[in-house]
Amino acid sequence: MSSANYMSPTSSTTTPTWHQFERKVDEVKPSKTDINYLVMDYLITNGYPAAAKKFAVEANIQPRADIESIQERVEIRTAIHSGNIQAAIEKINDLNPQILDENPSLHFALLRLQLVELIRTCMSTPNGDISPALEFATSQLAPRAPTNPQFLEDLERTLALLIFPTENLAPSLAPLLHPDLRKDIATRVNEAILQSQGARKEARLRNLVKLRAWAEQKAREAKKDLPEKLDLGLYDGNNVKNAQNASQNGASNDTVMTNNGDVDPMIS
Repeated sequence: MSSANYMSPTSSTTTPTWHQFERKVDEVKPSKTDINYLVMDYLITNGYPAAAKKFAVEANIQPRADIESIQERVEIRTAIHSGNIQAAIEKINDLNPQILDENPSLHFALLRLQLVELIRTCMSTPNGDISPALEFATSQLAPRAPTNPQFLEDLERTLALLIFPTENLAPSLAPLLHPDLRKDIATRVNEAILQSQGARKEARLRNLVKLRAWAEQKAREAKKDLPEKLDLGLYDGNNVKNAQNASQNGASNDTVMTNNGDVDPMIS
């Protein structure tokens, strides 16, 4: 064969080689409607009403829950993400005072976060007054600390922030001033509210991803024939992309997901 008639294989002319497992996966055709409802459930459970409304329009589906009813959770999450913990606690108690009464660990975590915010304020101000932080720790946290060894350890570690400069914090202290702490507490609060309302604490989509990860782990432990790497495949359709676009472009009333680190690894 002459060189003029020879064509080297390229990505456009070569048929990709699929693993047998991948071919089986490709044969499964889930309902687009079911997938859309999974995404909608994720947005509602995690408290993104504006994104849910926009996604409902783009996906042409009707939400299976009252989107407006999650506004209280949105306001509480927004308050926590912005560092206004006192407002968040008041809103939680207005919604259902039993949430914190029956969950002392969550209540203490919120109060400790409030102490962190007070310390953050005094540390960010030249010659900042630390007395508000000390008074709050004495009146709100110290009485609760003896009831749980973890409470006492957390309180001592938080007060240590007053001793060391922010630019030279020990690895055990630095996370206390990181925005992820606000995010973690906000997630716990959201789950507690959902549980108090008789709803699931986590979205179905997250549960499915956890189940899939567990199944893959068990299959690999059993030496099953699997590809070296298995993608989640959530970008095969436009539904999750639409949800993410909705959260970023149409969610003026939601806490911005990207700015708060809330884009879940499942859909980012």
